[in-house]
Amino acid sequence: MQISARNQLRGTVQKITLGTVMAEVVINVGDQEIVAAITRGSVESLGIKLGDQVVAIVKATEVMVGIP
Repeated sequence: MQISARNQLRGTVQKITLGTVMAEVVINVGDQEIVAAITRGSVESLGIKLGDQVVAIVKATEVMVGIP
C-alpha cells in the first residue's frame, strides 16, 4: 500500500479498549506511546490484537512542538 502521509510510525500494540462503537488502541513507538481512537469495526476487520506490529499513520494539518 502506498500513501501520501509522511508521518508513519511503526510500533507494537500495547493495549486495546473496546467500546460499543469506538476503540482505543495504544501503540508503543520506541519509548513513547501513541493513542488512536478508531472504530471497533476497524479493529475487528483488521484483526488488530495485542502484540501486533502496526503502523500509526499521522495526517494532520497542525502539529504542536514543545520543549521538554
